[in-house]
Amino acid sequence: MRAALWLLALFGVAVAVALFAGNNQGTVTLFWPPYRVDLSLNLVLLLLVAGFALLYAALRGTATLLELPGRARRWRLMQKERAMHAALLDAMTQLLAGRFLRARRAAEGAVAQERALADARSAVPHRRRLRALSHLLAAEASHALQDAATRDAHLQQALDGVPERGPDAELREGAQLRSARWALDDRDAATALERLAALPVGAARRTLALRARLKAARLDHRTADALDTARLLAKHHAFPPAAAASIVRSLLLELVDGAHDTAQLQRIWQNLEPAERAMPEVAVQAAQRLAQLGGEPTQVRAWLLPVWERLAEPLPEHQALKLIGVLQDNLDGLDGPWLARIEAASQARPRDARLQYLSAMACLQRELWGKARQLLGQAAPQLADPALRASAWRALAQLAEQRGDEAEALTAWKQAAQVAR
Repeated sequence: MRAALWLLALFGVAVAVALFAGNNQGTVTLFWPPYRVDLSLNLVLLLLVAGFALLYAALRGTATLLELPGRARRWRLMQKERAMHAALLDAMTQLLAGRFLRARRAAEGAVAQERALADARSAVPHRRRLRALSHLLAAEASHALQDAATRDAHLQQALDGVPERGPDAELREGAQLRSARWALDDRDAATALERLAALPVGAARRTLALRARLKAARLDHRTADALDTARLLAKHHAFPPAAAASIVRSLLLELVDGAHDTAQLQRIWQNLEPAERAMPEVAVQAAQRLAQLGGEPTQVRAWLLPVWERLAEPLPEHQALKLIGVLQDNLDGLDGPWLARIEAASQARPRDARLQYLSAMACLQRELWGKARQLLGQAAPQLADPALRASAWRALAQLAEQRGDEAEALTAWKQAAQVAR
């Protein structure tokens, strides 16, 4: 449709020109003494149009000729900019491929191209970010090559080229995070924690930063800081639930084992969350540590109460034996409620020789000799753990000696000796 309209317009112009020029009888006379030149008006108009076209073409040609040096300069700068981007892409490619020496060489080439553009005062978009990325890639390759001096030099240049605030602040935060990871790879926990502490508040609470802080705190044996970080990571769902629970549990055990006195251990226990106090491993380990530090047996049993109340749930063998052992060693001053709890558990699970044994030891503590002898007689042959079995036979021997039954006492001591071997 547009072509048809153009064709109609062209025909209209041709008709108008033909009508005007065909009947135009006008002339133009030029007087140049002593000459006189007569020209038709159509010719004069044609010469004017041709002159204007020639003048326009001459002016455009002159302008184009004058612009050639600027165009050549822009072309050279564009080639340098393309070479810089190509070197940056090549550095990333080589780094991913594990060609670290080539990657560093390409990144340093990108830095050199950027400097050449800066000397030429060329307005390259995102120049600051490109320069910082080039230095970071060179630092990453140097770290892989175990060239710490070159790595630190490129890192410092990258940080110097990026302000702490502004649109490129995230690039600076990324460089700080990478430097912390490099310090962790070098087993330098103090430097890693220092660089993580220099991060802004928002960046310091990101999952990547928290993971690095957790690793650095554990490496530097800062168990309390590592525990707080692990709790944050668990709340952020940075780990699967089972893995998060395992990490928190191991840190809690390490924190409990590191207590040097009962006051410190009690502060640690008070700072634990209720769910953490109910963990069987943590509660049993804390109670055992409290007993080792000279804590009161009443408090030891109080810490074990949440675990004991969950005894209906089957515990792993080592945990159950550890629980029985800690309770056995802390039966001094056993009150009626605890005795009732132990007897109820023993009656609820009559086939569990460990509970029968614990109930017997509780009866011994309460001076219930007859009941203790009966329970020990049932439990001793069935106990699978050698330590508990030997302890049961020794208790039977002592009870027999109290009664004056030398034959039974000798038999019990002989059984205890055989188990101990």
